[in-house]
Amino acid sequence: MYEFPSSRSRSVVAAPQLDIAIRHKREALALAQELGMRPLAAHCHMSLAQLYRRTAQHEHAHDHLTTGTTMYREMDVRFWLKKAERETGELT
Repeated sequence: MYEFPSSRSRSVVAAPQLDIAIRHKREALALAQELGMRPLAAHCHMSLAQLYRRTAQHEHAHDHLTTGTTMYREMDVRFWLKKAERETGELT
């Protein structure tokens, strides 16, 4: 049985240290992908996009934002898709 730590809380606690927050979110993404938890994986991509934006790594931010948005669209998750599309507009 897997115990899935709350990736959101770990990232919020580590926010002052962005490198640690990014590492935690990447670990959460890997676990979500391994377990086939696509909605959570999409959320992880979106969180990584926000974190990378804060570090001025805009290419990484764009890649994760695009992946998260695509996943929301494929899963027809309209609420989160609208939020992702707004962020896409802010990034460009």
